[in-house]
Amino acid sequence: MKNKIIDYIKRNRVSSTEIADCLDKQGSICNANAINRGHFSVGNVFYVYAINETNWDVHEQIQNIKDNDIVFIETYDSIDKAIFGDLVSKYLLLYKQANAIVTNGLLRDAPRLIKENWSIWCKGFSPIGYKNEKIELNFEQVSRIELNKNIYNGSIAVCDDTGVVIISKEFHTKEFLEKIKFIELQEDKWFECIDKKKYSTFETVCLKKYLEENKL
Repeated sequence: MKNKIIDYIKRNRVSSTEIADCLDKQGSICNANAINRGHFSVGNVFYVYAINETNWDVHEQIQNIKDNDIVFIETYDSIDKAIFGDLVSKYLLLYKQANAIVTNGLLRDAPRLIKENWSIWCKGFSPIGYKNEKIELNFEQVSRIELNKNIYNGSIAVCDDTGVVIISKEFHTKEFLEKIKFIELQEDKWFECIDKKKYSTFETVCLKKYLEENKL
């Protein structure tokens, strides 16, 4: 069912906004903004953690991604340093054939990332990067990472100019796919009401005046 959901979203270019509506206004990755406009990515999430202001663990983890994975790098403790830049981005998108890169943290080398027009979503940029050294994790960090990895790894990410929304594993069902299809039909109906019937947005969205018409 997961592959069917991915395929439907891809073929119909279902937006992150519509997916968030299907999730009852939830699922967004905060601070993940598109670097380059016009990209649309949907696929399996490969979860990576970045912690202790070192990217040693990042380099180690990304060796294992598969073709078309969307790599989500979650940073835990740095608000002013970049996780990586164009070297890792090129490795992921070109040589590892990742679908996209998503992170709630900062990246480096903005001119190159923009010039290459890569499918990347991030918080922003900084010229100051992480260290490249191994730092052992404490028990609390390991527990927190494992909790989030169970949530995100193997989920579905939908990425567009609005942002990134995660469809967690419990929603990989036939019922959720039908909900996506319903949202698509509802959007079409709402625009028909505004464009052709000249309803107000209040009549369309709140009162759902078109339902009364269907009853008649």
